[in-house]
Amino acid sequence: MTEEGVAEANPPKKQRNSVLEVLGVATRLGLTSFGGPIAHLGYFREEYVHRRKWLDEKAYADLVALCQFLPGPASSQVGIAIGMIRAGLPGAIASWIGFTLPSIFILVLFALVVKRFPMHETDWLHGLLVVAVAVVAQAVWGMAKNLAPDRPRRAIAILSAMVVVTWQTALSQVLIIGIAGFIGWWLLPKNSVSESPSIRVPLSRKAALFSWGLFFALLLLLPLMRQISSGQWIPMLDSFFRTGSFVFGGGHVVLPLLQAEVVPTGWMSSDQFLAGYGAAQAVPGPLFTFSAYLGAVISGWSGVLLATVAVFLPSFLLIIGALPFWDWIRKKSSFQATLNGINAAVVGILLAALYDPVWTKAIHTPADFSLALISFGLLVIWKLPPWMVVLFSAIGGAILSLF
Repeated sequence: MTEEGVAEANPPKKQRNSVLEVLGVATRLGLTSFGGPIAHLGYFREEYVHRRKWLDEKAYADLVALCQFLPGPASSQVGIAIGMIRAGLPGAIASWIGFTLPSIFILVLFALVVKRFPMHETDWLHGLLVVAVAVVAQAVWGMAKNLAPDRPRRAIAILSAMVVVTWQTALSQVLIIGIAGFIGWWLLPKNSVSESPSIRVPLSRKAALFSWGLFFALLLLLPLMRQISSGQWIPMLDSFFRTGSFVFGGGHVVLPLLQAEVVPTGWMSSDQFLAGYGAAQAVPGPLFTFSAYLGAVISGWSGVLLATVAVFLPSFLLIIGALPFWDWIRKKSSFQATLNGINAAVVGILLAALYDPVWTKAIHTPADFSLALISFGLLVIWKLPPWMVVLFSAIGGAILSLF
């Protein structure tokens, strides 16, 4: 362990063994990490800091701060970054594969069930729509307490929700995030940033700049290519890449962004979308693997590969681009103020999604409302794991159909 708190990069002759080690550890975490991104970060801390001592506490906290600052799934990005620190780019890829593959496999199997049986013939699937109400409500409640704790940020959240409900397009959400970031930079207090250790990675700043260039090139060119494309692949690549580029504040925020991309285009019904989202709560690993389910419904196995790679690719590019510059970024208090504004806006975006499509598609009868309320209580009051609540709601949906 170096004085900076991170183990030195492995020499080439040891890298292969390190990659396999990273893959094995990440796969075990991918099979056992239930509970969402905050829980994932706890599992990572126990495994990588306490058990394996690949990083110390300060270095890990610094890495988590970086990944929470960047758009994308924070827990997946932390895993990618640790894999990169341990074994370079091959280690980053191995860490991502191990952590995401178990949930991808489960959700693809579920997608095959959804495609085989129409929604109106499977009453238990309606229970998954109902449990999505409880899950998103819990996410809004928890995120609001942490990300909108004062009046200015609550105002940003409420205004964002009002705009999204009124103007329901993917563009509106991107614009709101950008405007909220500017408001945060302009109006919110800029607190001093505490010192934290450096993080050494086997990457040059040239590689980082190339990664930033590729990220922005794809972000700008894919929408243009979409306009002249006659097939489905470029539109899918654009939709999932753009979604992965603008998710701030946690995995649940991917819900409204993806819904705006895949339902209005006719790629799937709103019921299929919400059933998959409900099922995604019951599997371990990152919520972003929900994209694998969507890809399977849209276009089978080829859709799985395209959607999954596209939605996670921004995370890779941003981590590669940011790690070599983190020492400079973390000293800028204006970045934290900007992030505070963005995080408040994503609370509002998720609140809008709780109303439409989650509530409007799931709650049709008093029994539906009762099932959602019980599920919310099981999550928030009795603290049951999400997979148990999902199972309960699916069974409840099937039972309600008998009356």
